[in-house]
Amino acid sequence: MSIEVYRDAYGVPHLRAADPAELAFAQGRVTARDRAWQLEVERHRAQGTTAAFLGAAEAGWDVFVRRARLADTARRCLARLEEHDPETADWVRAYVDGVNDGLAEGARRAPEFAATGLAAGRWEAWTPLAVWLSTHILFAGFPTKLWRERVATGLGEEWTELFAADGPATAGSNGWLVTGERTASGAALVAGDPHRFIEAPGVYQQIRLSCPRYDVVGLAVPGVPGLAHFGHTGHVAWAITNAMADYQDLYRERLRRAADGGVEAYGPDGWRPAAAHTETVEVSGGEPVTVEVVETARGPVVTGDGPEGTGAEWEGLSLRYVPRVTGLLGFEVLPRLLAARTVDEVDTALDGWVEPVNVVLAADTDGGLLHRVAGHVPVRDRANSLRPVPAWEPAHAWAAEPAPLPRAAVTDGYAVMANARGLAAPLGVEFAPPHRADRIAALLDGSAAWTPEATAAVHRDTDNRAAARLLAAVEAAGDLSPAAADVRERLLAWDRRMAADSLDAGLFAAVRGAVVRRLAGHEVFAGLRGPAPYPEVFQPWLYLGPRVGLALETLLVTGPVPAADVRRIVAGALEETGAGDPPAAWGATHRLAPWQALPDPDDDRWPELGGDHDCVLSTSSAPGYTDRGARASAARYVWDLADRERSGWIVPFGASGVAGDPHHEDQLPLWLRGDLAPVTTDWNRLTKEQG
Repeated sequence: MSIEVYRDAYGVPHLRAADPAELAFAQGRVTARDRAWQLEVERHRAQGTTAAFLGAAEAGWDVFVRRARLADTARRCLARLEEHDPETADWVRAYVDGVNDGLAEGARRAPEFAATGLAAGRWEAWTPLAVWLSTHILFAGFPTKLWRERVATGLGEEWTELFAADGPATAGSNGWLVTGERTASGAALVAGDPHRFIEAPGVYQQIRLSCPRYDVVGLAVPGVPGLAHFGHTGHVAWAITNAMADYQDLYRERLRRAADGGVEAYGPDGWRPAAAHTETVEVSGGEPVTVEVVETARGPVVTGDGPEGTGAEWEGLSLRYVPRVTGLLGFEVLPRLLAARTVDEVDTALDGWVEPVNVVLAADTDGGLLHRVAGHVPVRDRANSLRPVPAWEPAHAWAAEPAPLPRAAVTDGYAVMANARGLAAPLGVEFAPPHRADRIAALLDGSAAWTPEATAAVHRDTDNRAAARLLAAVEAAGDLSPAAADVRERLLAWDRRMAADSLDAGLFAAVRGAVVRRLAGHEVFAGLRGPAPYPEVFQPWLYLGPRVGLALETLLVTGPVPAADVRRIVAGALEETGAGDPPAAWGATHRLAPWQALPDPDDDRWPELGGDHDCVLSTSSAPGYTDRGARASAARYVWDLADRERSGWIVPFGASGVAGDPHHEDQLPLWLRGDLAPVTTDWNRLTKEQG
């Protein structure tokens, strides 16, 4: 083989090979060596086998994955890929061969294998597709439909969309494109940051893939070949954000036990057989869990356990999602993106994209620009997008062809995408508030000579436009005690920046938290408290407190809580804060809280954060319940179309997933400051690995 592996000063792998297949093998192998533990956790998550080594806490996820038939769907999508695009299927297989070649070496370096007793397994050709599915199956937030159902029954039909917002477990992003007319170089800049739950190791991998056909730098998803979301080929650069589209449905199913012990489902044509079998989820340190996997003509049943006995009836919810229906996942796009040299080629490639549904920005060195939505959104009744719908009503079936995808020209010298209602509005229901998008646009409008360095500073902006409505309520609060009045005076003089060292930002967060708790405790929301009758994996969408926190702007001025009670609640929060100890600076409580398959025993080591949910520097918590930041920028990047070496990128931790490696967390200080590491493409400035 002709494979060469180089590293930059941050340990980022730069791979060179004779052809795309060898390069895919190299990508798989270096990823396995750098991130064996992460890869194996993702493989097991995609198969529903994590509880076997991580314990009972993961059993709920495993049950969901089995019921949703993710691994089987991945196999189905691979079979279709092999039939219609065997070259891409072979490319995926080469990546898997590389993973299997490097996994044993990577596992020897990773102490988590010994700690859990896990042995490195073997990847199949369909495993990357399964990893992609498991990473994104909850991306569109279909459990929000369960929340709306809960609101309708516990609060009233008229309030179904009251809490509409960028939800507690939704992944968002910032992204923007500055055209050459507004840059110092005369060439475009593409920049942004995907917001995800922060995981250690990180969910994105900086990497370079070079062969005679292409030479691309970008951010890969470990376990998946190519650079699906963010890349710079030297000729064209692209980036995405979550379109907030609605493309998954839940159906209310009537189910019954047939005489032969099987399952029947009641659909538009009456009772029909459903596919059913049982699987066993092994649980380390606990009893195994037996799962009945049922699939109707709508899709896999993800809630509702069936009783035994002929004729016994029960209800469940089936999940209809595009790859399960079509056998398409969009992997055909991945090698085409790597070979793209113009925005037209990126555009054509993305016509085959499936899931998740994204807003895309791209620019090339010839001045070409692209702003479009990519993905597959089914056409169906509006009710499907709001709540679970009856499986037996034919009006809720999907049309044969997907919805047309919007696109727009780039005007005013820039374009912004930040999950707000805009280009993708016809395709979704809930979007992020406009604060991030508006703030980025205002910043971009302030200069006609943007550089990569100045563009990176946009990432660091902590202006909190979402604070305005609560501050207006604070100003309107009635008579207050002297201590509470002092709190009000300080808040009204605050610059509204959520800097980590800001005492006033900490004071605002304390008052906001008290308002959220008091609002959530109002008697009108009694029907939304208590456990929801759904699996634990869906609960993040169903907790009242975080929902109130994220919808606070709306609830302060409209909704079922009377205006007089809102004034009383805000005044009470000011009194509560004024009577307590002075709140610490925002960062003292707003600290990083990354997810790790094996929790870090030294939780106190995680650093302070600036920013907030609706800041450009988006660092989300659950106001009123915890200030810990679980969701933030999983990467940041600036792609320079004038000179790729002036580009920059950063991830929260480092290039290596191995604890103790020099590059395990060496990017964390830069990430915290909002700085970027340089993109180095000169092979002479890189270090070649031996062996």
